Amino acid sequence: MDNCLFCQIIDGKKSAQIVYQNESVVAVLDVFPRSLGHVIVLPRHHVENILELSANEMGLVFDGVQTVTKLLKDKLSPHGFTIGINHGKVSGQVIDHLHIHIIPRFDGDGGGSIHSIVNSPPKESLEEIKNKIIN
Repeated sequence: MDNCLFCQIIDGKKSAQIVYQNESVVAVLDVFPRSLGHVIVLPRHHVENILELSANEMGLVFDGVQTVTKLLKDKLSPHGFTIGINHGKVSGQVIDHLHIHIIPRFDGDGGGSIHSIVNSPPKESLEEIKNKIIN
């Protein structure tokens, strides 16, 4: 996609600090890093979100996520990772090309867990929610 920044990076038309790439993904340092080694993994095929990936593509993308996580663990020795996807504008997705954040975590880094992102508990019971989902 010509107007997609991440497609331009993948195609070599825009520069980025590439830390890993294979036939399925390109992993680059986030230009607004939340920690040392904050990387985003980009599928080479333009998709907006995970719902647009086939099962095979999903496996290949997450193989790339796992490979990059291992690389960061070996090279930077973080104490943990937060790995996530902002899916849609309401969640903070700024560029409409799927990208998976791998954020190395270090003791005392001041960050929180995934549970600290939003705090809007439902009013319905868990059983009511389950029934909405499966019925």
